[in-house]
Amino acid sequence: MTKITFIGAGSYGFTRGLVRDLLTFPLLTDATLCLMDINPERLEFAQKSVEKIIELGHYPAKVEVTMDRAKALEGADVVICTILAGGVDVWQYDILIPKEFGVDTNVGDTRGPSGVFRALRTIPVMVDIAKDMEKYCPKATLLNYTNPMAMLCRAMSRETKIQLTGLCHSVQGTAEMLANWIGAPMSEITYTCAGINHLAWYLEYKWNGEDAYPLIRKAITERPEIYNAEQVRNEMFLHLDYYVTESSGHNSEYNWWFRKRPDLIEKYCTHGTNWNPGHYAYILDEYRKRDHDWKDEAKEWFAKETPISLERGHEYAAYIMNALKGGEIFRFNGNVPNTGLITNLPDNCTVEVPVFVDAEGLHPVHVGALPPQVLPLDYTNAMVEEMAVEAALTGNPRLVYQAIASDPLTAAVLSLAEIQDMTQKMLDQNKDYLPQFKSLKIG
Repeated sequence: MTKITFIGAGSYGFTRGLVRDLLTFPLLTDATLCLMDINPERLEFAQKSVEKIIELGHYPAKVEVTMDRAKALEGADVVICTILAGGVDVWQYDILIPKEFGVDTNVGDTRGPSGVFRALRTIPVMVDIAKDMEKYCPKATLLNYTNPMAMLCRAMSRETKIQLTGLCHSVQGTAEMLANWIGAPMSEITYTCAGINHLAWYLEYKWNGEDAYPLIRKAITERPEIYNAEQVRNEMFLHLDYYVTESSGHNSEYNWWFRKRPDLIEKYCTHGTNWNPGHYAYILDEYRKRDHDWKDEAKEWFAKETPISLERGHEYAAYIMNALKGGEIFRFNGNVPNTGLITNLPDNCTVEVPVFVDAEGLHPVHVGALPPQVLPLDYTNAMVEEMAVEAALTGNPRLVYQAIASDPLTAAVLSLAEIQDMTQKMLDQNKDYLPQFKSLKIG
């Protein structure tokens, strides 16, 4: 019997969707599902949701519920992590303070000043989880969904020896989007995608073995509805010749081009049809609304006679767990240490590359060098992440500032002195959440 532990199980929709998927695999149908969260209300909802799925599917699975992390991890075979270190009342300042200084953020959970500070608060928690895994389930595999993905995976890989990978939906989601644009069935699409999280690139994208990039370029340039769906990413593709993963909303934050002036934000970052409005307040309002409305949505879910389809979805983690138990070998794009996998990115930084998984574990694929026109974005952001991880693990406030000083968007907007002032204000705002820092003064 497999024990699958969910750390942060109170996630409103994710836990029940993943449980639905994994229980459809015969090797996992009798799993023990251990749910752990620090929020008792959300944990109760997760428990009832999972029990409902087991009841509807007549599965022999078993549910355990606890607020004790050590108990949850003991004897686990797979650990799923979907935590958030601090609510909107904490991380809203990751967006609001940079905005005061002119750095306009859209999502703010992955990189840039907002992503760095989320990492500073979250890395100690994630490293503690990984160290507990070394103690209570050293052979288990950690599947991380928590952002900022690259920095968290880098810190855990650096500080522990557990087997882990970070999972993100952007690779498969973008591949399906591009196929839809050119009218191709996904069953006829093959691709090689590599880079860093949210900045991975389709080095090859083929339809029935033929390069599909000319068709994608034609669709973008000749069909306004397609261009307008992803203005930022489409502009990047038209100029850099490779398509990038993750939405225009995210990618508008990761480079020098689209968010450094109000007129550019208006032109490229407010009218796209595939992503939220580019105004920084939108994401805060959405998360406040989600925090407020989740109980009503939960009641509505339970009120339905069949609240969830039991048909298997496409969530990576379920297929990975099945492969780890000896089921069909599965290929996915995962976040792993760069052990020579991408030859022109820093050693051991977190890269996102193809990974095969079987009963023996995770097997990342050597990709080689990224094309020179996309390398500056990935290399610069990877080095910002390296500095931020070092700062989080050593409690060095000056290195926090130096990491943010090299962030492409921040550097396009502010001077070094202004960046230092902004970083200092963010450090002061987060003083209660950075116990690893003996001093918060940059110097």
